[in-house]
Amino acid sequence: MHGRAFEPPPEDLGARSPSEGGATLPLTRRRLALLVAGFFALWLVGVFARQVGDASAAANQADQMRARNAAMQRDIISLDAELKLIKQPAFVSQIARGYLLGAPREIPFTVDSNAPPLPSDAPGAVGIRPDTQPQVDGPLDTWLQVLFGSQP
Repeated sequence: MHGRAFEPPPEDLGARSPSEGGATLPLTRRRLALLVAGFFALWLVGVFARQVGDASAAANQADQMRARNAAMQRDIISLDAELKLIKQPAFVSQIARGYLLGAPREIPFTVDSNAPPLPSDAPGAVGIRPDTQPQVDGPLDTWLQVLFGSQP
């Protein structure tokens, strides 16, 4: 130790050689600053991601409100049309007849609840269907006849 300052042996500082298998990195100001900057960047990305998520949720909620407002507007239009209908004197008199409140000379009547149903061929019955001719040719045959004329 001739003129040298006292230096502790390397094993006392905690520094190990890479050949020993346990290399440790000393924590310097630069590494600490990079670590803090990395955490700050992650936090900033997280804040922006949260803002984007909130904006997306708000946009979805606004779309739902627009759809609900449009449905309500259609309901209002429908209810206005119904109100105009029920204010008409013809509708009022029709409903009044259902409560046997017709004109003084009208003879009210009701259909007996034990009456049999109408036959399917009764006039005005829904069950009557017009006779239809079955189509012999398929759609392809019809197109071929249109394009090339009828074949003998």
